[in-house]
Amino acid sequence: MKHAFTPAALLVAALVTLSGCRSDERTEVVVQRFFGECGAVYGQSTDVAAAETECGILTTLINRFQAENPDIELSVNVVAWPGYPQLSSQIAAGDPPDLVTVHQSVISDYQQRGLLEPMDDILAKAGISPDAFTDAALRGVVKDEALYGLPWDTIGRLWHINTRLMREAGLMAGDKPILPGSPEELLAHARQFREATGKPYLIQAQVNAPDYLVANLYTYLLAQDAIVFSDERHVRLDTPQAREIVALYRDLNTEGLTTRDQDFPAATAAFMNGEGGIFPTGTWMIGPYEEEASTPGRPLNDAYAVVPFPRLWGEEAAFVDGHAWVMPAARRTPAQREAIARFLRFLAESNHHWSRTGHLPALAQVLETEGFAELPHRTEIAAMAETGGQLPDYAQRQSAIQALIGEELQAAITGAKSIAQALQDAERRTNELLAQLPRD
Repeated sequence: MKHAFTPAALLVAALVTLSGCRSDERTEVVVQRFFGECGAVYGQSTDVAAAETECGILTTLINRFQAENPDIELSVNVVAWPGYPQLSSQIAAGDPPDLVTVHQSVISDYQQRGLLEPMDDILAKAGISPDAFTDAALRGVVKDEALYGLPWDTIGRLWHINTRLMREAGLMAGDKPILPGSPEELLAHARQFREATGKPYLIQAQVNAPDYLVANLYTYLLAQDAIVFSDERHVRLDTPQAREIVALYRDLNTEGLTTRDQDFPAATAAFMNGEGGIFPTGTWMIGPYEEEASTPGRPLNDAYAVVPFPRLWGEEAAFVDGHAWVMPAARRTPAQREAIARFLRFLAESNHHWSRTGHLPALAQVLETEGFAELPHRTEIAAMAETGGQLPDYAQRQSAIQALIGEELQAAITGAKSIAQALQDAERRTNELLAQLPRD
């Protein structure tokens, strides 16, 4: 059967063809991210200022960029946290995304194997200078003297404080908590607090939370300029500095000056319900606790403060991590690189929105804005953008190492092992893991 094409039919076919060409002219950039899925609430929103939560802010930012750049198609893939198994599979299959959210602490795992592209050139194309980043943010993305990511924030642990209980214990000076300045003073404060309130000075998530215990150790080792990783295959943990730090937390545990046997949800509930003085946990909890502090009738109502970890040894320091946008190594067209640069520039210009999550901004200029200073408690924690430190840029498998060290620290703090034995075992097990890394 023959088909007759009328002029009208030919015109429709031509328009469809042209429409398809216009669609093909859009430059596609594949963006892969975590931070959750919230399309039902924010899927169509471009009002970034009205968005809340990590997911809401990032979703509306992407929507806003897409609306303002119709010649670019952002294909967004939302992965379950943290998304690294999926990313590794995509890289192995030769089909990686163009931009990916990662924790800065995992960048070395990919960069050391040549799986990430240095981003100095594309950040320069985007008009983003390394001088624009905070000290802590820059430390998180520099590997082998090159930039391997656009830092997005700095995250770390803080002392979240119930000021009503601290006042009851005589540990307030006006409206400011009195912080210890040495291990001995911390123990004295903790004993005074328990005597006055009958409650533990510290609330700690010590069950299924090795990251918490390791963060304490790393923070106070960094404060003393201790060498934690002597090279890419050796850690140093069986040291006088480490033994003294672990001994402090063991004393707190032995004397009942801290909570025991709590996981993170239990510890969070305990702090919200006024069952202890101080909960050392992350920047990301400022929002939920500030909401509690603003709710009449709640135990934290008008009784919440937050500060960086106090200086107990050495200098002011904070062990931090952060999120970053990285580029897996792949062939990309000049048009794709131009589109990626535009998106990175947009993200950098929008970094002030992200600081509403509780994380510190990666761009130093945001710290100087009135908007940042007006956010609850931000001026109290801003110093972490300067004092925040990470492990050396060659330190790989940080998450797995954290789990190993955390197991041994828990054994030491609870008395299942001596401190010396636990640190020796942590060092041995970590070095055994590092010995299995591929060699060049």
